Amino acid sequence: MAKKRPQLSLDELHQLKWLLGGVLVLLSVWTVFYLEFDAWVLMGLATAGVLAALARPEWPARVPAGMHRLVFPAVVLFFLGDLWVTGEVLPAIVRLDILLLLYRGTSYRKKRDDLQVIVLGLFLIVVAGVLTVSLVFAAQILVFTACALAFLLVITLVETAEAGGPPAGAEARPRWVDVRWGQLLARVRAVTDGRIVVLGVALFLGVVGISALLFLAIPRFQLENSLFFERFAAKKARSGFTESIQFGEVTEIQQDTSVAVSVDVTDRSQLPATPYWRMLVLDEYRDGSFRLSPALRLASFTRERTGTAVHAVVGTPPAAPGAPVFWTFYLESGISRYLPLLGTFAQLRFTEIQNYRLGAELGLVALRDEPMAMTAYRVEGMDAGDTMPDAKLVAALRPGARPGLVPVPARLLRLGVGEADRVHLQRLVQAITGGADLPAAEFTRRANRWLGQRHAYSLRPQIAPGPGDLLVRWLDSSEGGHCELFAGSFVLLARTAGFPARVVTGFKGGTWNAYSNNYTLRNSDAHAWCEIFDRAAGVWRRADPTVGAGNAPAETVRGEAALARRTDRSWSARFDSLRVFWYRRIVNFDQRTQVETLRAVKQATENTGRQLRALLAETVEQARAWLAEPWDGRRVAKLLAVAAGIAAAGWAWREYGRGWWRDLGRGSPGRRLDPVRAAAAGWLRRIAESGARGADEAGVWADLQRLRFGARATWPEPSAVFRRARQAVRTLRRRRATRA
Repeated sequence: MAKKRPQLSLDELHQLKWLLGGVLVLLSVWTVFYLEFDAWVLMGLATAGVLAALARPEWPARVPAGMHRLVFPAVVLFFLGDLWVTGEVLPAIVRLDILLLLYRGTSYRKKRDDLQVIVLGLFLIVVAGVLTVSLVFAAQILVFTACALAFLLVITLVETAEAGGPPAGAEARPRWVDVRWGQLLARVRAVTDGRIVVLGVALFLGVVGISALLFLAIPRFQLENSLFFERFAAKKARSGFTESIQFGEVTEIQQDTSVAVSVDVTDRSQLPATPYWRMLVLDEYRDGSFRLSPALRLASFTRERTGTAVHAVVGTPPAAPGAPVFWTFYLESGISRYLPLLGTFAQLRFTEIQNYRLGAELGLVALRDEPMAMTAYRVEGMDAGDTMPDAKLVAALRPGARPGLVPVPARLLRLGVGEADRVHLQRLVQAITGGADLPAAEFTRRANRWLGQRHAYSLRPQIAPGPGDLLVRWLDSSEGGHCELFAGSFVLLARTAGFPARVVTGFKGGTWNAYSNNYTLRNSDAHAWCEIFDRAAGVWRRADPTVGAGNAPAETVRGEAALARRTDRSWSARFDSLRVFWYRRIVNFDQRTQVETLRAVKQATENTGRQLRALLAETVEQARAWLAEPWDGRRVAKLLAVAAGIAAAGWAWREYGRGWWRDLGRGSPGRRLDPVRAAAAGWLRRIAESGARGADEAGVWADLQRLRFGARATWPEPSAVFRRARQAVRTLRRRRATRA
């Protein structure tokens, strides 16, 4: 008769349920790492509270009963106050969810409370899945799912064990709180059937694999639009590219090394040596900051449109011979509603319908709202040069232009400083030009050289306080400065000299990922530069006055030679390549990627089937050839010996080998002591070391002896015996201390 496998007691099931519930709460609250909501304090409190409750399950029993009645009104007041102060619905709901999970994770739960933990945790998982794309989060989802399934199984087992008896687990101090986690895990291992575990893991991985195949085959859509999450999520822009910029904001962005944009390009020969990814043009200087003026917005941006395709009206570069070049951008959330571009383009296409405004002359596209999730778009016919035509400004500067066009160059020449600062700027321009009337390119060269001789690069400039404009005071000093100070000062100098000029913000450079073969732009690549208008050529010329930026009029190095200087093979590039691989699989501008993936799966299946058929045919032919060979006495003897060996192995397996499979997962009894017997031996040793056994401890000693040496069928409840043994050891030690 086969030995019956041991089972967990009701107290041990409650302990396992407490452990799984705590782990589930931790996995749920840790989604704050991906949400970027202001909930770090609550996440830290929830983590500390749940870990403390797991380490000491008896601590929640010390909380006064009145405190539990105050939890609900306190949580409601916190939620209403959060809404009143922040005005952000989704972050407030997330913080409310974390508070509820904190309470459920640190208080004794009934069945409905355990189910609430799963639902509350699932809400955070769904929100994080909508608002972020991360391979680490994908792994966390799998762990959460497996833990939730195990949690539901234990809940069911507890409910079955409690059937017909009084419910347990929600009283002031449950009897199961005296837990030793090492002993519990050993008991779980002892009662676990390895075959069931292997089967369960195989089924779980099979479901995950089938889900992944369906994910690749079924077209996707943006989930946050269907759930209207973009109306409630209010993430802070990490890069700060807004329509106005204070000095020092771009420098703050540079302290962040997280990925901002990933760019794929179909033709590497089109890559410039130093790409400038423009996002915003700022033309108005006032009160120590540059901003996008209402006049420029009205003159350059179209009315809001809705669609997936953006067609440029002006400034489209001529079509290059050969296949068209496509640039695919993956813009991370929280960067800006202005899209990074190299310049003017022929067509821009989104993966879904967007509300946008097109500034064709500026080479800009602005979305209505800042995207709350990764946004992908593909650009065709993009000009990566350092000049940009502006037909409207050429017409406005032409003699005899219509009066309505006069304000266009006027705002591009306005200084926005006081009269004393204006006079000082004129003296500085006189020193730069020597009183000569210079073309735009020559003025740019001299001004950049003058700025580089007087100012070094510094992320923390110290500008002396005083009257007048901040930029003029910096120009008059020898203090170092960051890119915003260089760019803003150049604009003031150029406008004083009579050149229309403006500030451009975006990203400069980037790195080429050697593993995923794409450009990676980080927030640390944020930059500010200038554009000065060349009247003779009728174009805006890029001017980067920042020290060390390089100001060649044209970049002649392109393609592989340009990438050689920017190739990144670090470990961070390896992790970034996983992000790009994920984006390429979930974001499609056509069905090509899906079709290629399914075709690869089909081809692999066909190849495997073809190889199996060939192997089977070869085996059959070998068997036929073997049977066709002449049968002599030696060959018959070999065959009989092999048959006898197989028969002997079968008999040995039937007599001795079946117990090995039956005992898989719980170990061999002869080689490993049962955990309950081991624990009983430990308590017997402690009682013996504590002193002579008295009458009060006789029953405990006998029960421990039965657990250590008796048959399993005669065992009393192990957890109850161990609890009594612990109390007996404490009593004996107190007696010894009293005698002393």
